[in-house]
Amino acid sequence: MVDIVDTATRSKMMAGIGGKDTKPEMRLRRELHARGFRYRLHDQKLPGRPDLVFSRYRAAVFVHGCFWHRHEGCRYATMPATRPEFWAHKFQANIARDVRVEQMLLDAGWRVALVWECSLKKSTTLVVSKLSKWLTNECCPRAVF
Repeated sequence: MVDIVDTATRSKMMAGIGGKDTKPEMRLRRELHARGFRYRLHDQKLPGRPDLVFSRYRAAVFVHGCFWHRHEGCRYATMPATRPEFWAHKFQANIARDVRVEQMLLDAGWRVALVWECSLKKSTTLVVSKLSKWLTNECCPRAVF
């Protein structure tokens, strides 16, 4: 399939995709704040700069986009038709970084939660409810929503 825009335009569009304050992240932040949870954003002192840091619970939360972080089995984790070798390498590097960062946080005594973009699209309220319980129970070092 041929791209509908030229290379320079596509490059500008891709460069404009940010990693902070995404729609799924903002949706999650609003709901958690409304429930009384307080957090820090993108703490540079922690590996991977987690999207939300709950110091009180020693918990870090990452909101992962299904496309960029390759949510297995998700319909949003599609492979671009152009330059498949480039994208395969890019996605593999993202996955390896995610695993490495998560392990560094766990080794440092932090609990880690991953929230997938598609789960927030289905039901933000349900995800927030489960995440709230996970934060306050301190039972599991790792959770995926």
